[in-house]
Amino acid sequence: MIKAVAWDIDGTLVDSEPLHLKSLILVCKKYNIDISDLPDEYFIGVNLYGVWEELRKRFPASLKFDEWTHQINSFYFANSSTLTLTPYAFEVINELHVLGVMQAAVSNSNRSVVDINLTALGVSKILNFSLSLDDVKKGKPDPAPYQVATKKLGLKPYEILAVEDSNSGVISAQKAGLMVAAVNVRGCLETTADFSITSLKEIVNLISKKS
Repeated sequence: MIKAVAWDIDGTLVDSEPLHLKSLILVCKKYNIDISDLPDEYFIGVNLYGVWEELRKRFPASLKFDEWTHQINSFYFANSSTLTLTPYAFEVINELHVLGVMQAAVSNSNRSVVDINLTALGVSKILNFSLSLDDVKKGKPDPAPYQVATKKLGLKPYEILAVEDSNSGVISAQKAGLMVAAVNVRGCLETTADFSITSLKEIVNLISKKS
């Protein structure tokens, strides 16, 4: 029986990847760094720590992670009005809330980005809580984010459905023992999700069948 839904945010509830990429590219250009050798989808599902580790050798040695992160997040915040919401995201979250299903957001982004995205969605007060990269010791694909979410929800892992759009997110949720619905995953999944869906509207029916 599914008693709660744990939502990934970036790419799942909000089509934020284009803005994340634009923010990264503009900060790179500021330092005359060219990342055109990397595919646009290279960093999908990768948190900022992972992006920094991949690119840090290209930046000046004097540039520190915190300063680099601040610049990227500042641009993201300044252009958050351009974010595109995933179709039916608000409607589904609100419907589940009315049905009494517990809900949490479990993100691989920093707290500032999580808050921006949830505000754009208008669901900050509907969700039971949200977890950001700043709230856990390790981000996805480590199971830590979903392990913390499971504990905060006070449920068994198999009573929670994670909704993810990336390999790292699916792996993280599965390692934590959650059921997983993969929605419009770009590329091939490295592991098989419990459900594969093409629209968030399908979540309500999934929960009804499993309740």
